[in-house]
Amino acid sequence: MRIISRYVLWDLLQVFLVALTALTLFMLVVGLVREAQQQGLGLVQILMLVPYVLPEAMRFAVPGTMLFAVASVFGRMSAANEVIALKAAGVSPMAIVWPAAMLALVVSFVSVWLNDVAVSWGRDGVRRVVVNSVEQIIYGRLRQQRSYSTAQMSINVKSVDGKRLIRPTLSFQTGGNGTATVSAAEAELRADAARSALVVAFKDGTIHMGDYTASFPDTIEREIPLDAVSRKSTVSTSPSEIAMARFATERAEQVARIDRVEQTAAGKTAVAILSGRMELTVPGHVGYERELLKAEHNRLHRVVMEPWRRWANGFSCLCFVLVGAPMAIRMRNADFLTSFFLCFLPILVVYYPVFMLGVDLAKRGSVPPTAVWLGNVLITLWGWWLLRRVVRQ
Repeated sequence: MRIISRYVLWDLLQVFLVALTALTLFMLVVGLVREAQQQGLGLVQILMLVPYVLPEAMRFAVPGTMLFAVASVFGRMSAANEVIALKAAGVSPMAIVWPAAMLALVVSFVSVWLNDVAVSWGRDGVRRVVVNSVEQIIYGRLRQQRSYSTAQMSINVKSVDGKRLIRPTLSFQTGGNGTATVSAAEAELRADAARSALVVAFKDGTIHMGDYTASFPDTIEREIPLDAVSRKSTVSTSPSEIAMARFATERAEQVARIDRVEQTAAGKTAVAILSGRMELTVPGHVGYERELLKAEHNRLHRVVMEPWRRWANGFSCLCFVLVGAPMAIRMRNADFLTSFFLCFLPILVVYYPVFMLGVDLAKRGSVPPTAVWLGNVLITLWGWWLLRRVVRQ
């Protein structure tokens, strides 16, 4: 039995590691090219992104390559009548399925860790690289396209000479939600990491702000926050990018924020009652607080759901093996690509739609967060039913 287990485990590891390496490299290249196109990154910045994009690529590659390894190995063994030979010798097919299940269990825990690292450490690292390289990114875009824009600012130039911007026009949002436009003979950009700002030095130009217009023959400097000039924010508040270790703290803080908003709304109503202004006790008087409460409750639902989603997503590796192993044995097809796609098709049709539906409903608070495991449960039950048929036949 130990010889059979080692034989199956070694074959699975070989196929899994080779396929994982190939698919991870492919997805890594795709991720780097996408970031380079979106952010206008140079070669140095792309190389700096590699360690941060790698966990993101691996977390998507691991479940698929685990299924591919199982479909390939068990499909070949079944087509070569090795499973029939085991049954004839009185050995249950479970003897070759258990090593795959144990390997998938270990890989599932690794996948959960990758899901956590990719969305917390990885995305934060990508953001830091992009923001810290914003000066080079903007200069690169201006040299290529003569323009660069984000949601809060835009720069257009006639040409770029070294670090000198010739005939630049800069438009940016001011504190009062207005727009200011600066046109100058030339300008120069300088990123100031200490102040987390991009410093733009204009020379001989004009500034327009609403009805106000002023000219300046000398040099003036304007600081713009890096969040405004970068296409990636320096800080993310999305629950999907919180580290697993911080979810308990984040949940408590979110509950406290909801309590503060509720107390503010109750205080407004109490003041209106005590002052005898009953017209201020209507729901419309606390409309802002009601909308804020709705947003805070929605965020709380996402904070509560996110750990469940990461664990369910990670343990999809084990679920895929429980379905892929008996299906590959029953199909008895030595063509590993055919076995893989036939095993992956029901997962694509059943697992992912149910998983995404559970995530969407849990985000809204319509169902408990455990609903994200429904896809895993269905696939596991289906795999167990297939496995029993394989054992009995």
